[in-house]
Amino acid sequence: MQSKAKKILVVDDDPDILEFLQVILEEEGYLVATTEKGEYLEQLHNGGLPDFILLDVLLSGKDGREIVKYLKRQAETRHIPVMMFSAHPSAEQTAREAGADDFIAKPFDIEVLLTRIARYC
Repeated sequence: MQSKAKKILVVDDDPDILEFLQVILEEEGYLVATTEKGEYLEQLHNGGLPDFILLDVLLSGKDGREIVKYLKRQAETRHIPVMMFSAHPSAEQTAREAGADDFIAKPFDIEVLLTRIARYC
C-alpha cells in the first residue's frame, strides 16, 4: 500500500457505475470521492484537489469534454491527470482533443483500468 493514499475523483451520472468503481478503487487502497454532477469539478480548489480524475464523456446536462477543457485551462487543476470513459465509439478522439490524458472504452476490463490508473497515481 502507498505511504499516502492517492485521491481519485470519479464523475459519472450513473450511480451504479459510481458505486462499482468506488468499491474497486478503495480495495486497491485509493481514497475515492464520487459525484454525479459535472459542476462539482468546476468548484475544485487547492487542498481538496484529487490526484486523478476518472470522468465520463457524457453527463446529464454537461459534456465531460467541456469540463476537461475547463480543468486544463485552470492553473490549479491543469496538472491533474484526467482519464475519460465512454461507450460511444468516436469518443476517444474527441476526449483526447479536449485535453484528456487517457481514455478507456466502456465496458472496460477492471484490470486494464487499474493498470492504467496506476500509471498516474
